[in-house]
This record gives sequence, C-alpha cells and structure tokens, in this order.
Amino acid sequence: MRRSVNCPFSVQPDVVPPIWAGRHDEINDWVDIVRPRRVDGLSERPRLILGEAGLGKSTLVGYITEDAKQRGDLVTGQLRIPLGADPLSILASALVDLSGEIGFNKADAKIGGLLSRVTSISAKGVSIAMREKEAPEAFAAVRELMIRIGEAAVARKDTVILIHLDEVQNITDEAVLSQLLIVLGDVTATRVGVRTASNMTIERYLPIAVYLTGLPDFWDIASARRGATFGRRFDRRVLSPLSDKDLESALQSFVMDGWPVPDGEGGTTRIGMQPDARDAILDLCQGEPFLFQLAGYHAWYAGDSEIITREQVLHGWRTAKREALSHVERILERLPEREEQMIQAMAALPPEERSLKNIAREMGYSNSTQVASFARRLDTTRGLINRGAVYSFRHRALEAHLVRDWPEIPAGH
Repeated sequence: MRRSVNCPFSVQPDVVPPIWAGRHDEINDWVDIVRPRRVDGLSERPRLILGEAGLGKSTLVGYITEDAKQRGDLVTGQLRIPLGADPLSILASALVDLSGEIGFNKADAKIGGLLSRVTSISAKGVSIAMREKEAPEAFAAVRELMIRIGEAAVARKDTVILIHLDEVQNITDEAVLSQLLIVLGDVTATRVGVRTASNMTIERYLPIAVYLTGLPDFWDIASARRGATFGRRFDRRVLSPLSDKDLESALQSFVMDGWPVPDGEGGTTRIGMQPDARDAILDLCQGEPFLFQLAGYHAWYAGDSEIITREQVLHGWRTAKREALSHVERILERLPEREEQMIQAMAALPPEERSLKNIAREMGYSNSTQVASFARRLDTTRGLINRGAVYSFRHRALEAHLVRDWPEIPAGH
C-alpha cells in the first residue's frame, strides 16, 4: 500500500509537497493583501523572499503560484536564474509566452514589432545587447511588453500576472541586475487610465505581482548596488524555520484519519501514523521544511504496514542523516569567517549565558561593539539567530548540530 507513487512527502526541490506545513503569514499576505490590491488597481510592492537553503522559499512561491492558477491568473512559473545567466533574457522569454496566453495577435503591427524585439532579446541576451549599444532598446522593449500584458490583464478583470524569479543571488552582472530591478520596480509602479462604470477616467496600477526568491546574500548585493531606493521598492521577508506547532498541524490528519492511498483493488485505504512517530519527526527535523520532508519521506519507505511507527521513523532517519548533516554543514560553510566564528561562540556557551558581551569574549574580543555588526547580519539578514539581552538560535537544526549529536539518534532510541 505504501508505494512510491502515493508517498505524500517530497524531497524534490521546488515541488509543492502534498503534506504542507506552515508559512501561513506569507500565504495570507498573497491571498489577503498582494492579490486583492493588485486586482483592484492599488499599489503593492514586489515581494523579496530570502532565507537559507532548505527553508522552502521556492516551494512557498510555488504554492502561491498554484493558488494563482486556480484563480485564473497568468503566471510565468519559476524562472530560475543559473549562475552568470542573463535574467532579463529569461524574463523576456517568459513574457513572450505570456503574451501568447493572453491572446496577443502577432499580426497587429505594433504588438508584432514589440514581440519581435523582445524575442530577439530573449534569444541573444541583454548582456550582448549592452555590448552592442542596444541596452536602452532592450530595457525599453521588456518594460513595454510587461506594461502591455498588464493592460490586457486589466481588461480581463479579476486577473493578476504573477512573475517569479528564483535564485536571484546568482545575478552577478551589476548592470543587468540594476536594469532588472528598475524594470520590475517601474512596471509595478506604473499607472494606466481606465474607464469606470460611471464613464469616468481614473488611474490605476497594473495587476502585476512580482516575487523574487534567493539566499540572504542577495540583500547585501542589491542594497549595495541600488541603495535605499531598492529597499523602499521591494518588501523583504526573511524566512525562519517552522514551529513545532506548524509541523504538528501538518501531520495531524495523518495521525487522526490517515493518509488516503489506493488499496490495489479499486478502493481506498489509509496509512496512519502513531503520535510518537509524529513527535520523532518533529524532533529530528528541528523546524526545517526540507528536513521535515526528508524525515517523512524515509519513514514512508521504512515499512509497508498501515501505520507508520516511531521505529520506522528512526530507521528511515538512519538512511537520511548523512544528507541532513550535509545540509546543515553547507549553511555553516557559506558563512563569512567572523559570522561563523560567532555562531560557534554562541554554541559553546550555555543558553542562559549567551549575551553579546559573553559571545564577544568567547570570540576573543574585548568589547561587544566589535562584534555587533556580525550579530546584526546573522539576525536581520540571514535569520539564523535572535538578538536580545540573551541571544538565541533561530535556526534550530544549526544549534542542534553544534550543541548536541544531532543528526545522530541517541542510544536507546
């Protein structure tokens, strides 16, 4: 009954898993704020979703994208930016596809010419256009096509254009990044005239919603190059690990009712989960969405009974623990030397003694002001710690790895 085709856990990056946990604030932000305001022609800034690997940034926007599709919106899907790639070229290609979905007629001289220019940009890239002194033309063509698509969405009514650019930290060309951010910022701030039912002409904003996702480093890169304007034009959200309450809620139907699967005879049966098996998953994953899916995935394959037991969860984790450890170690390896040193110093202190003064002393500094900038980045930029009179770890898997033997399973379990 437990087969690969009906496993409700997924460790595939960017795939929205059937078992969904948390992120209610971000989802409600889309449902209650971003989409309604854009549909009604009100201003709303693009969203910038940042966080360390494994926190589900891309999956979150994938969930939002699926919701948008069900509402009849037009979406680009996930536009992943490989390292060194031309993001405007990738965006241009997606816009050409959207123009077909929205019904643009290439026979129309004005639209046809615009589509031809943007298609050329998507083929050869903006970087080449810039070298050939065509940057203003490339910039203007992409911007104009986005505005035209937005105007067509206005005419459709109750339709939003959702654009998602992923892995934005991979944009290394300063000029291209600048143009991309300006295009997105300009278009989402563009107003057009529309006729009301009472035959008045009013101005409204285009129904275009933009989500950018990537690692925390992008904030430093973009802020340094675009300054305060970038910070004001984009609404930044730094994701944290999920709470045990969120994860428990996600598994509650598994425990109470069981997960429905085909019984092999044309009917349906259910795979349940023992409460202590659920608790084991919560303890092992430490709030990490990726590790939550990883623990559930391996528990599913650790047996074939109708009930997932604690023993099966622990057996599956023994297979998964190397991947879990590598996942957390990569986060540490990405940190600059002083930030990594601060994390290690925090872990070396008892939780109640993690004041900035004690952390600085553990790092070999005589004054806490010498390490305040590292603490600020680890909190506000990376979302790994919480500052206060006593500092604490926000990234619980990182703390578990440094303070105890996680991801090892304690003896006797």
